[in-house]
Amino acid sequence: MKKMKPLLFMEFPEHWYKKSCLIIIVLLITSGGFSQEDSTISIEKLKQLSLEELMNIEVTSVSKRPEKLKDVASAIQVISSDDIKRSGAKTVAEALRLASNLQVAQVNSSQWAISARGFNNVLANKLLVLIDGRTVYTPLYAGVFWDIQNLLLEDIDRIEVISGPGGALWGANAVNGVINIITKKAKDTKGLYAEGSFGNSMLALDTSLFGGIQQGSIRLGSELSKNLFCRVYGTGFKMGTTVDTNGVGINDNWKMAQGGFRMDWDPTEKDQLSLQGNIYHCRPNPDSDSIPLVASGDNALLQWNHKVSDKFDFQFKAYYDHTWRDFQNKFTEDLKTFDIDWQNRIQIADRHTFTYGLGFRQMDHKVTNLPLFTFNPGKKTLYLFSGFLQYEIIIIKEQLKLTLGTKVEHNSYTQYQYQPNGRITWTPTKKQTIWAAASRAVRNPARIDRDFALYLFPNFPLIMGSDSFTSENVIAYELGWRSQPVKSLSLSVSTFYNVYDNIRTAEPGTGPLNYPITFANGVQGETWGAELSITNELSKWCHLRGGYTFLRKDLKVKSTSKDLNNGTAESNDPEHQFLIQPTFDLPENVQCGAVFRYVSQLPKPEVPYYMGLDFRIAWKPIKNIELSVVGQNLLDIRHREFIASTPVREIERSIYGKIVCRF
Repeated sequence: MKKMKPLLFMEFPEHWYKKSCLIIIVLLITSGGFSQEDSTISIEKLKQLSLEELMNIEVTSVSKRPEKLKDVASAIQVISSDDIKRSGAKTVAEALRLASNLQVAQVNSSQWAISARGFNNVLANKLLVLIDGRTVYTPLYAGVFWDIQNLLLEDIDRIEVISGPGGALWGANAVNGVINIITKKAKDTKGLYAEGSFGNSMLALDTSLFGGIQQGSIRLGSELSKNLFCRVYGTGFKMGTTVDTNGVGINDNWKMAQGGFRMDWDPTEKDQLSLQGNIYHCRPNPDSDSIPLVASGDNALLQWNHKVSDKFDFQFKAYYDHTWRDFQNKFTEDLKTFDIDWQNRIQIADRHTFTYGLGFRQMDHKVTNLPLFTFNPGKKTLYLFSGFLQYEIIIIKEQLKLTLGTKVEHNSYTQYQYQPNGRITWTPTKKQTIWAAASRAVRNPARIDRDFALYLFPNFPLIMGSDSFTSENVIAYELGWRSQPVKSLSLSVSTFYNVYDNIRTAEPGTGPLNYPITFANGVQGETWGAELSITNELSKWCHLRGGYTFLRKDLKVKSTSKDLNNGTAESNDPEHQFLIQPTFDLPENVQCGAVFRYVSQLPKPEVPYYMGLDFRIAWKPIKNIELSVVGQNLLDIRHREFIASTPVREIERSIYGKIVCRF
């Protein structure tokens, strides 16, 4: 039987880049001109903030409303736009390495294994990822296709990374964490921005993209009228190949081109409207085949915020997301998602705040089945109805706060699911916060759990989903402490103990040779650990951020299960992780920075520990031009980070140069 490609991933049509560039040029010409204002102003202001002011920056992912970072009752880390820029990261997945509370491993040129607090693999399904509130999710396996999650990194305002359950607000799949990628408003990106880069190894030289460079982007932002701002952009890249254990190149390069726009309008002082859209075409090649996979898609997001008063406001959000994927073996996936979400906040007196909302999601999922590789039915519409309520009471003003909430969801597979949450925050002094939480979260079944079948030959199934597969769930207990003992130092420590049940297993069948293998919920167990993050402002020209994560797990097969993987298939995680990112502002407009990371051994399949070092140096010869050189994985010639298939891939040392123009 022909080898099946893993359910991930894709050669652009040769004319695609030319069409994309033409579309971008037309958009730029018709956008009504641009302002000469330096679009880096907001970043420069951010860099001038003291650490104390940075701790007062508002985040929105924990309670779905703005909160000061120092007061948040959750294990949250914030990756700023400046952190990303100074790290030299080329993609969203690389930028996520800067969150020490995430497990991030590169598998090959285009595939990544990303999770929080364990259960990491290429098909990780216990982490919820959002981009400006749009859920990035496939019902095929309840996870994320990281090869299509592309953004112009310059447009990212911040990435909020929560480790720990977020189901009470965000719903299913926020089991071990939430990643919320928030882009800049259009008014903060006025003017013309262009960048290009070239290099070796993971940025293999390719003259077919943007006239001889490997990555290129252009963005134009303008104020169209009073309080109405718009930007349009286009970006594209080609990432080169990884190598096998002998250092021989594997043809798994990754190409992508994307364009889009964002418009922000504030018609009144109490209203904010935002409309954005993207279109992309991607060709990764994780299996090193002669013909890559193909993925393309488009999306649009509308959001309206209305403030009635200081104590009453609401938010309405709606989006459409279409993704299409051709695995080049006549198996295709076509997904259309429609989502509507509304939430309201009411503050009663000074101590009581209610936040509540309703949501509806429809996912039209269609696959083109193969004779021996099928989903039954091939076309299925999945519905998700949800409602949530959160109550916050200030027991002692500025010192003690209690938050209780729950989300109720009705999905097409398991009907009703409840995800309650309770958090308490104690602020004994202005410089420290102690918090504790207890939560329940679930991972709803995906189509692969219920509807999938793989046959050896007709009428002889090898692997089958099961109608009895139910939701995986976790009950999590957390305790944390956040402190700023001096103005130049911030510390955060989070501990957790998670109890899991109904984790997916592969059960032998009762037929010939113990086939068919079916999916069931036969694993349970616990994980526990701690997360430390630190930010230190050593001087006005030297900053330091970093973190350490410790994780232990004890997963067991239930007495009613005969799991063929003995409870190991869903998780391959390091016990220790360490990250440090120093940055320096030197004389003569020179910047430099480094990212050092240590990842301990993965147990099964075994991957040796590795250390990585990235280094970036940048120089502004004039105000509008920046030149930089970035070296990645400088400590060794190559290393492996995760094994998902054979042949095993290793990530090489690389270096690339970049030029940025702003007008």
